Amino acid sequence: MGFPEVRLRRLRRTEGLRRMVRETRIGVDDLIYPLFVISGSRIKQPIQAMPGIFRFSLDELSPEIEEVSNLGIPAVLLFGIPEMKDELGSGAYDMHGIAQEAARKIKKVNPELVVIADVCLCEYTNHGHCGVVVGGEVDNDKTLELLASTALSLAKAGVDVVAPSDMMDGRVAAIRKCLDQNGYMMIPIMSYAVKYASAFYSPFREAVDSAPQFGDRRSYQMDPANVREALREVEQDIWEGADIIMVKPALPYLDVISKVRDHFNHPLAAYSVSGEYSMVKAAAARGWIDEREIILEILTAIKRAGADMLITYHAKEVAKWLSNL
Repeated sequence: MGFPEVRLRRLRRTEGLRRMVRETRIGVDDLIYPLFVISGSRIKQPIQAMPGIFRFSLDELSPEIEEVSNLGIPAVLLFGIPEMKDELGSGAYDMHGIAQEAARKIKKVNPELVVIADVCLCEYTNHGHCGVVVGGEVDNDKTLELLASTALSLAKAGVDVVAPSDMMDGRVAAIRKCLDQNGYMMIPIMSYAVKYASAFYSPFREAVDSAPQFGDRRSYQMDPANVREALREVEQDIWEGADIIMVKPALPYLDVISKVRDHFNHPLAAYSVSGEYSMVKAAAARGWIDEREIILEILTAIKRAGADMLITYHAKEVAKWLSNL
């Protein structure tokens, strides 16, 4: 049968009908909120390129955690900005480092909030790269031990999930082995399995002061032109023990999210990164777009592509909108 007997518009006629047949829904349980914590005191510092996002010192953290919790957002993704940086990123695996102390603080405010901790060295190295630099190159294998030590220190501090974002080969296996050998068999690994060398990260690098001091990260992050390689990365990380996999960025890589979902059954997170956030905020500030509708459409698209979890700087405002839908 065809037109006029078949009229697909019939089920679009009213909002009630549209709600009944809606295929993709965003819920507050989908949301993960990135959180920046910095050494010092009495700091709630706005990030210029990311309006509405701040860097918090530990003593300013409680109100933010209480707000996130009251909105029903189930998880935060924690990034630390240390007071001092060095060649080996020692602040990343310091048991009293900024991320470790932030995890303890968050768990005191709300023990039920899921704390996911980023595992990487770039925020902690004075050269801004994600690993140990030897002869002007990032040494993959020398970096693995430090990443494993970082994950272990965060697990000891009380985080619920560790999330390696460095893109070193073998990092998931190294972290899994270290956690298991030290009695943390039940700490999941959320692997940044597919992390592209993207121009969309620029505002984030302001947030954590992590821009490389020489070169770039293209020798370890993925080429934006590749998608088959993404499937190999995911397969390898799952084989090494990843419990959750991630695609980053999200919006420019909906095809990658879709292909990963089609090929694998693991829980899948997508990171709607700082550049995606900043573009929306800049256009909205000029009155060029309907901010609320754009944000909800973007996140719906990411979830429609196959993501189970939405890591987004819009999480708090989206949670407020959803409560009123």
